[in-house]
Amino acid sequence: MSALTSPLPTAPGPLPAAPGRPAALARDLRWLLRLHRPTLYVWAALVVVLAAALLWLAGPLTDASADAWRDYNACHGEGSCSYYQDAILRYKDVYSYTTVALTALPFLVAAWSGAALIGRELESGTAHLAWTQGISPVRWLAVKLAAPAVLVTVGTGLLVWLHHHAWSAANGRVDTAKSWYDGLTLHANGPTTVGFALAGLGCGALAGLLWRRALPALATGLVATVAVRVLVDRLMPHLWPADTSVTSLSRGIRGVGITVDEGIVTSTGAHLPRPHCPPEDAVHGCTATYAKADAVGFFQSYHPVSHFWPLHLITTAVLLALVAVLGATAFALVRRSTGGTARNRRTGVAA
Repeated sequence: MSALTSPLPTAPGPLPAAPGRPAALARDLRWLLRLHRPTLYVWAALVVVLAAALLWLAGPLTDASADAWRDYNACHGEGSCSYYQDAILRYKDVYSYTTVALTALPFLVAAWSGAALIGRELESGTAHLAWTQGISPVRWLAVKLAAPAVLVTVGTGLLVWLHHHAWSAANGRVDTAKSWYDGLTLHANGPTTVGFALAGLGCGALAGLLWRRALPALATGLVATVAVRVLVDRLMPHLWPADTSVTSLSRGIRGVGITVDEGIVTSTGAHLPRPHCPPEDAVHGCTATYAKADAVGFFQSYHPVSHFWPLHLITTAVLLALVAVLGATAFALVRRSTGGTARNRRTGVAA
């Protein structure tokens, strides 16, 4: 993202008397890309590097790790075993690094949006200079948000698709591959990551407009995006109806997926929280504890793998609704604080 210490850009020159809307939009986009050219280069490089790593992960690394696990499992724990351990470890490391990097993207977007995209422009007065030369504050903000939103959506969406492809290539072939409901993998494999990135853009922009200073906006946008991530993680399992399974005490809880609730089933059919089992009874399978609680089985409310896309789509819709609210609030704040019109530098009259 743009460094806070980079030299201040010059505002665009005076506009023609009545530029057409397409010409004005093209000029504004050129101005924005010129102003944040280093950021564009960094974003492009980041997307290219992560995309290359994910393609490497989906192909050669997965194949080598799968072969190593097949050799290891063929030993059955008897005698000496020959397998390529480095392939297993390399796959695990690259998967972890790329997943963490993809998870971090929304926070980087939020920090840049608050500090360089909005906060620094207002703090240095560059935004006000642009407003005196024919660019209204509303149009300034629209261009500021629209172009990064497109780049963030395209870049993050591509990386999410490649990550899902890499995970699918290893699923069922690599013994240490993460489950679909693993905390980081769950979001890195689906469109919620794109939603988080756009929410980060909105949180950072709103923080920049509120603070009008780079560093406070950076911190506020980052904290707000973290809060969004935490709240959405907790909300996501409750946005789609969960499946409920009932099993016997001897069979235990067997559902695989995102657990929403679990406990015991009594002889009357009531679903109760699982009672605390003391250590002295745990060695006997907690039989005395369950008998005292009148338990005849277990229940589990959970999301199986078939709920992956419904959960992602409805959660992404919630995030996009939040992005819309953040955007509307930002535009309302600009209109209220500036009147929403450009000012002529010489006359001070609304343009």
